[in-house]
Amino acid sequence: MAMAGERKSKDPVEEATRRAEAREKMGIETPEPSLGSRLGQIGILGWAIVTPMLLGIVLGRLADRFWGTGIFFTAPAIFLGAAIGLHAAWKWMHHQ
Repeated sequence: MAMAGERKSKDPVEEATRRAEAREKMGIETPEPSLGSRLGQIGILGWAIVTPMLLGIVLGRLADRFWGTGIFFTAPAIFLGAAIGLHAAWKWMHHQ
């Protein structure tokens, strides 16, 4: 049984109009982020991934020079840095 304000309509045009008004109201209440905001988000995600990888390279090269092991520590450090960066980016995206 429908309430007084919740009258269901069989007319598809009226229903489409009601949905369009609801979408417009939602768009006014929560507007789309600007282009600058979107580019800023992309930049943050890029640095969130690249920074741990660069740190892994630096720490891996230092360990390799100390122990004289070629790239024994550098290669896994890059992958570990990428994993940490991707995890941080994933968490940041789901927090937004």
